[in-house]
Formats: sequence, C-alpha cells, structure tokens
Amino acid sequence: MSGHLTLASASLPGREGTHDILLDGGAIKAVVPAGSGARRGEAVDVDGRFVLPGMWDHHVHFAQWTVQRRRLDLSGTASAARCLDRVRGAVAGLRASNAAAPPAVVGYGFQDGVWPDAPSLAALDAVAPEIPVVLVSKDLHCGWMNTAAARLLSLAPDPSTGLVREGEWFGALDRLQSPADLSAEDYREAALAAARRGVVGIVEFENTDNLRLWPQRVERGVDALRVEVSVWPERLEGAIAAGVRTGDALDSRGLVTMGPLKVVVDGSLNTRTAWCWDPYPGMDRTHPHACGMETVPLDTLRELMARAKGAGIAAAVHAIGDRANTGVLDAFEELGMTGAVEHAQLVREEDFARFGALGLIASVQPEHAMDDRDVADRHWPGRTERAFAIASLQRAGAELRLGSDAPVSPLDPWIGISAAVARSRDGRAPWHPEQRIGVDTALAASTRGRVGVVPGDPADLVVVERDPLASSAEELRTMPVAATLLAGRFTWSALSR
Repeated sequence: MSGHLTLASASLPGREGTHDILLDGGAIKAVVPAGSGARRGEAVDVDGRFVLPGMWDHHVHFAQWTVQRRRLDLSGTASAARCLDRVRGAVAGLRASNAAAPPAVVGYGFQDGVWPDAPSLAALDAVAPEIPVVLVSKDLHCGWMNTAAARLLSLAPDPSTGLVREGEWFGALDRLQSPADLSAEDYREAALAAARRGVVGIVEFENTDNLRLWPQRVERGVDALRVEVSVWPERLEGAIAAGVRTGDALDSRGLVTMGPLKVVVDGSLNTRTAWCWDPYPGMDRTHPHACGMETVPLDTLRELMARAKGAGIAAAVHAIGDRANTGVLDAFEELGMTGAVEHAQLVREEDFARFGALGLIASVQPEHAMDDRDVADRHWPGRTERAFAIASLQRAGAELRLGSDAPVSPLDPWIGISAAVARSRDGRAPWHPEQRIGVDTALAASTRGRVGVVPGDPADLVVVERDPLASSAEELRTMPVAATLLAGRFTWSALSR
C-alpha cells in the first residue's frame, strides 16, 4: 500500500473547477477544491488534466498478447495471395540467415472470412516446402499450416485448405511457440504497455494454469496490473480442490484474484463456427456444421456450471452465435446462476431482455464490430441489426463490461470506447449507428461501473489530457494518457514529480 499522496489541481469530467485528490493507504481519502490547504504527503501537480477511475480490460489472453510481438504480422492481408506474399518474404529472410535448422514461421492476424480466394495447403507448401509455417487467424479459432508444420504438431489439417479449427486447434500452437517460453521481462513490458494506456486491471482468459502462473509473475515484478484469473474446464477440479472461490486473493499483495470458470460453447464468426439458428450462406442444412459448431454440449455446460456454482466459482461463458447465446441463457436460467456471457455477438430479439432479467453481465468487445462488419455482412446477411448489438443489451438491462479480447484487438480500452460510441473507424460510415452507446456508459463499462473519483474507492486512477465526455470518437481512440496509478502507486507517469 502507498502512503499519503495528493494529485493537485486535477480536473474531473463533468465537474467545474479543479480539485486536489487526497490518496492514503491505496484508497481515495478525499476530493477537495484545489488550494484548500488539505494536501497531505507528496503532491504531484496534475496541472488541470482530467482524472478518472482506472481502466479495466474485461477480456484478455495476456500470454497470446505478449507473444504476438514475435509473430509475423498478417493484419490487413486482403487475400490468401497477399498473405502468402508476406510468408514468402519471411521464409526468404530465414533462408538468407543461413540458420542450420531454420525455425518455424508463425504469423498472426489473417481474416479469411472476406477473402476473394481461399487458403490452400498446396499453395502454402509451395512457398515453404521444408520450413514449418503456422498462421493464426485473427479470432484465434483456426490455424492455416503447411505439411511440415502439421507433421511437427501431429495434426491433420483439411487436405485442401490446410486449416485446423476449434478444439483440434486449441493448444496446438503451444507446442510450437509456447507462452511459457516468455520471460518475466516480456510480461513486464506488456503490462507496462497496458498501464501506459490507463489500464489498471485485466480479466485473464488464457487457457493455462493461471492460478499458479500469475502469482509467480507478480513475485517476479509483473505488478503493474490487477489480474482476475479464469479457470478452464480441465482445471476446474484443481481449483475446487485448492478451495479457492471467486474473489479470493491468490497472492500476498492482493493483485491476483480468483475469477470465473471459462467455458467456450461455440466458435467464431470469421471461422464460420459460431453456432447459429440459421445456416451460413452457401451451406446446405444437411452439412454437419451448416450453422456452426457446438464446441461444448449444453448438457456438459450445465454440469460444469453447477459444479462451479457449488464451489463458489462464477461462470463466464463464450457465446457468439445466436443459437449459442440462447443455450447459454437457458443454462443460467435453469441453474439460477448469475455470471457473464462473453462476446454475445449475435442475439435473437427475444433473448435480449433475458440478459437483464437474469442479472447477467454482457462482456463485449466493441472493436470486434469494426473488425468484423464486412464479415458479418457477408456471413450473417439479414441479421446484422442484432449483431454486436451493445445498445440493445444496455436497454435490456444487461451490465455492460468492455474488453479487447487481446490479441484479437489491441489491449487499449480507448479503442474499444471509441468503437462503442461511434460504430465507425477509418473514416467509414457508422455501421448500425442505432447500436451506439454514450461516452458515459462506455466509460462506466470500462471501469467496472465506477463513475467519477469517489472517496473510499481504490486509488486506481488514470490521468488523461482531454475530457473524455467532450471528446470526438477519434480523440477518444487516441486519448493521451499522462499517468496511471494502482492503489495510489504510479505504474506509469509522464508528469513532473
């Protein structure tokens, strides 16, 4: 815990004048008019900048976000041919290095849902016949690999496309490029980058031993963030045996807390595995996955949720397609259990009201709508008025929490806030503008519902250069952050001290 500290001459969004914010013991002690003589301890002059509650990213795969820096960037590739061009360049670079045993090429960020051509195993083999190549889709739900990589990973990709999807794919990448190979310094750098954008906390959905790894990371100096960790089904019994319940502290400093059980019920839009009531265009209803995939049967989901509920562990359930969302809502209702629906990208009109009636959190990622608007128009035609429908969820009474799903979108809450407020990016017309929400709502959904700087709250704060309530969408997206504090301790600062 930090001692006395005063943030002097601070502006507060929606309030007149400047204020001194007194911090003590990691909490906000008082907010008084600037210059009233109440300052205590060290005083840091904020010089009229705006102070507000610190940001949370409510859906992160932190190890994947951290390791992404080492991967070939495939974002923006408009076709399979363009993607192959980038791989060809990377392979040529490896060959030129004269490495005795050339390492694999791992790329990230392709989005084939709108490509005019299709991935091809033969084409990838032609570019790299001997060097293993694994390309990770932007949504993390599939990989495109060549024969050398399939042999190395003991996988059997589609013989035509070279794609591996969903359950067969998850975990395979760790055998080639594991986050366990990252150092504490790698994680510290990634956490500092988040703090530079005003982030004080994340909800960690990495499919790994989070209950053990995150306390170890804090001990090794990765302490710029609060981390709420999830447990996936295969580790649920271990968490129950350990006696941990949602909200329990897992480290001596209280930075890491137990979060929810994470269950993935369906796939994703770009991979065309999101489980829907209607088939994808061009898919015959007789095809086993014409409407996407149920990756965890609903009976199994209910069993897992019931087991978690009995042990005091909350549930956060991935549901993207409207059929998946209906099934997940049914499970919460049958069990009389509250929790979060992660993504909720496509929802039936009659299901929106159930979020509020059941007291559920809608954990959504607004930037996904900007990334996937063209994919949705192609693969969910006639349904996009209820896709990424954040305003509909809000009106239905769902508790909104915003996140990035990093590395799917950048771990930067201001990008998500901008997307939620504007529903546009890169100068394009707003996509379904009726689903825009207000800046105040987006801020509350990014700060765990904290509205304003309130005495008694934790001193988890961010200092920004502009008033977010008076900023344009582009100004929100690029909001300059001057400082971030966690429990009254600066995790990042450009202020004079």
